[in-house]
Amino acid sequence: MRLTCLVDNAVRPHSRYQGEHGLAFLVEAEAGRVLFDTGASGDVLLHNLGVAGVEPAEIDALVLSHGHRDHTGGLPALLARRPGLPVYAHPDLPRERFSRREGEMRSVGIPLPLEALRRQADLRLSAEPQEVLPGVWTTGEIADRPEPEGRSDRHFVRAVGAKPGSPWMADPYRDDMALVLETAQGLVLVCGCCHAGLLNTLFHVRRVFGRDPVAVVGGTHLIAADESHLRRLVEVLERMGPPTLYLNHCTGRAAYVTLALAFGERVAPFPAGAVVEWGEGSADQAD
Repeated sequence: MRLTCLVDNAVRPHSRYQGEHGLAFLVEAEAGRVLFDTGASGDVLLHNLGVAGVEPAEIDALVLSHGHRDHTGGLPALLARRPGLPVYAHPDLPRERFSRREGEMRSVGIPLPLEALRRQADLRLSAEPQEVLPGVWTTGEIADRPEPEGRSDRHFVRAVGAKPGSPWMADPYRDDMALVLETAQGLVLVCGCCHAGLLNTLFHVRRVFGRDPVAVVGGTHLIAADESHLRRLVEVLERMGPPTLYLNHCTGRAAYVTLALAFGERVAPFPAGAVVEWGEGSADQAD
């Protein structure tokens, strides 16, 4: 199993990859290739796929972690080159989403309406875990959230069925899901933004898949986590092994430093162009 970071806020030094505020991963398994999220733009996604040596036609499936534009912005360009692509996501994915900046609301949701998405893709929406390819699963909806979530006070939606002008409500992030990879070394959890909360997501994986992950990769939305939240996270991860952490996107500098101080070399950045592999008889190795 091979995982490449295609799009991230940061880029590996001296790399031909381009960066932007967004996230996308390429999963290469024995059964095929899965794209997890599409970054914020088609230009960056297609350029970076080219750098990785992968044509859109060679992608077997796409999983969307949630409906925010920095994870779905490359979708129109991808589907234009790979029509009929199986797309796995939560049923709440198409819901309109907004961000409040300087007192104004701007749309930050998926760039295609549901009708267009159904026409251009093989849309597979489910709140339950789905097997995308052998050994590659969605987590399904992370409904049980006793631990802190990865929230932003800028994210809003309108109530279901509400008309324009109706009162705003905080985004519940019901569509937030992650990816689970079954590797020779154990389960690997790949996160988009982890709005459901990293601990909630980890506990969900334990309940659904029966094991704790040996590695966590991606955005963990700890950017606003306070000291008590980070202390609790370190305690739980310690009891889990801890897993190896390859962190990027919305993790936040303070959270990264806290985790690196706690777990040393088990924590590493994972910018665009970074690669990690899990194979028979070998530990995970990042490049």
